Amino acid sequence: METTYCLPVQYGKTYLLRLVNAILNEELFFSVAEHNLTIVGTDGAYTKPIITNYIMLTPGQTMDVLLTTNQSPGNYYMAARTFISSPLPFHHGTTTGILQYTTCCHSPFSILQYTSCSNSLLSPLFPTTLPNYKDEAAALTFIRRLRSLANKEYPIDVPKNIDTQIIMTVSLSLLPTPEASCGREIGDRCSASLNNISWVMPYTAILQSYYRHMEQNIFTDDFPDRPPYSYNYTGGNLPSSLSVASQGTKVKVVNYNEAVEIVFQGTNVGGVGDNHPMHLHGYNFYLVGIGLGNFDNETDPKNFNLTDPPYVNTIGVPKNGWAAIRFRATNPGMGMVYALSSRKAYYLGHEYGSHSKEW
Repeated sequence: METTYCLPVQYGKTYLLRLVNAILNEELFFSVAEHNLTIVGTDGAYTKPIITNYIMLTPGQTMDVLLTTNQSPGNYYMAARTFISSPLPFHHGTTTGILQYTTCCHSPFSILQYTSCSNSLLSPLFPTTLPNYKDEAAALTFIRRLRSLANKEYPIDVPKNIDTQIIMTVSLSLLPTPEASCGREIGDRCSASLNNISWVMPYTAILQSYYRHMEQNIFTDDFPDRPPYSYNYTGGNLPSSLSVASQGTKVKVVNYNEAVEIVFQGTNVGGVGDNHPMHLHGYNFYLVGIGLGNFDNETDPKNFNLTDPPYVNTIGVPKNGWAAIRFRATNPGMGMVYALSSRKAYYLGHEYGSHSKEW
């Protein structure tokens, strides 16, 4: 335990932990042995307090958590492990730190007894409430519990009337490789896609090309509002032809102050359905709905939470499921929608640009 991070605490106090998932692709479960956690904020926005024995953080997400030191003085593991829904092989080890009580008894007037993790005689307890790395139910249950504070002091403004709705499939696709490159053999290579389009990075920044009126040569504004093909997105044994993506530098242009809804639909093309962490540059947004299976544009919106949805800037789209977000386009510029990932060529399509026509 000599190199293990150790957090010294005193009995009977409440500590504010500000946690961030600093890895690239996977969500993290986090728990502290024998202690409950109270969530009070996510991504800089207050939430209704949630008492829980574990939390889940998507890549890049921050969370404000209260921890009260009300257990017998000793050592307790703080543990985190990845949540992995993909059938592809991944490391699923557990990382730990130690919560160490520095008092020798429960009395607030006792003498503090400071010790190091390396010489403590008390072996840390491990959290039994930390979910298994494949526990999809634990992941979805946690997300559905999050609610904005939404009171008079901290009101929210969820768009009710939508100007633009975009439904986009999120897939791990294939791109033909006609010649060997980057050490690869000739053949298909993995590349993620949105609405079956894999993003091609331009040599000139999109915002720069817009200001210089060069957009015709750099990008096109024809990113589709709907998937190009309608099929059972989350079904098994899908045709291999659905795995092949097209390539392009395409954006979706919306007017300033428009109310936008994006529905991310996960797919099982290639038999590699996965949980996709999605992020939108320059915006927080409201997570108004999330579910498993195929999104139904007639029935699912009836169950959207438009009263107190969480206000976040990163979400996880469930494996073979969907997630719906809403926001108002009040930050002019080019905002990129993508998955936070480290896999091969795995930008999940920067596809969104909003601008005011008054520029």
